[in-house]
Amino acid sequence: WALSLADMGALTNAVQLGFIVGTLFFSLTGWADRFPASRLFAFCAVSGALFNAAFALLAQGLAMGLAFRFAVGLALAGVYPVGMKLVVGWAPERAGQTLSWLVGMLTLGTALPHGLRALGSQWPWQVTILAASALSLVSAAMVLRLGDGPHLARRGPAPQSAALPGVLSNFRRPAFRASALGYFGHMWELYAFWALTPALLVVVGVAPEGSALQSALSFAIIGIGLLGCIASGQASLRIGSARVAALALAGSALCCALFPVLAGAPTFLVLGLLLLWGVCVVADSPHFSALSARAAVPQQVGSALAIQNAIGFAITMVSIQIGTAWVEAWGTAVVWVLLPGPLLGLWGLRPLWRRPARDATAP
Repeated sequence: WALSLADMGALTNAVQLGFIVGTLFFSLTGWADRFPASRLFAFCAVSGALFNAAFALLAQGLAMGLAFRFAVGLALAGVYPVGMKLVVGWAPERAGQTLSWLVGMLTLGTALPHGLRALGSQWPWQVTILAASALSLVSAAMVLRLGDGPHLARRGPAPQSAALPGVLSNFRRPAFRASALGYFGHMWELYAFWALTPALLVVVGVAPEGSALQSALSFAIIGIGLLGCIASGQASLRIGSARVAALALAGSALCCALFPVLAGAPTFLVLGLLLLWGVCVVADSPHFSALSARAAVPQQVGSALAIQNAIGFAITMVSIQIGTAWVEAWGTAVVWVLLPGPLLGLWGLRPLWRRPARDATAP
């Protein structure tokens, strides 16, 4: 389609916008807490697979592509927040660890299209998209077979969950508010970093545009976040989710600050820094979800996570659009636009990481 980087940012943001609209719908209608979570997840995963396939097979240009990507985002609103609720329902006492596995799988899934592209750089682009749809169908079957966990709150009308003031009342709870503020700073950086990774590899001269090497390195830099999530989950059992999230935010901020400075260094140093950044940038994500899930009103966990996700993904739209629009002119310095995110996240989270680990999720 001969798209510019800014057009690619728009396609990414179409998914983000669909996700925002979907999460707001699920939150304000209470659907995230009203229906069996595993069935809602499966329905949305199948819907997302169909919209994604339609993007590959039916879209003829940017305008149609934006519409189909928006629809995919709508479907994802019933996958990610609901998936978090499902995981917490199986092991609430180990929410930080189990959510780390969930977000690690999300990270690996985000990287997989780059890996598929690296394996078949000569394949039509539609193959990668259709492979993602096939994996989404597999996920629907697995979660539907698994069912809901034994610790999910009893289904039924959730008090005030369909009303905006009812859901937003969770922000009056200090622990939920601190976790949400940390999450919002984290989200300013995370998806923009993932979206910019292929372009950054070109800017620093590590990989040619459109090459298999570019796809393979993008897969490695994004996918290595899986290891960061697993390690952070284990660490949370010892020092608590809030302190793990704070350490990841600090590490991510350091990588962001150093990258433009070291861009002219030997290739192995540049790649090493990008890989470290890939570990740190997502290692905190599951812990914000764990902290917020524990701090929210129990009957509104799904709705509270959905509204937090909606705000967080709205923030990503701004940083993605700025980053993809400015990277060609600014080069590596464009990543400094992302730096306020982890710094502000650390500031917002400070009431939790300064507490003893056992008290960090008290409402």
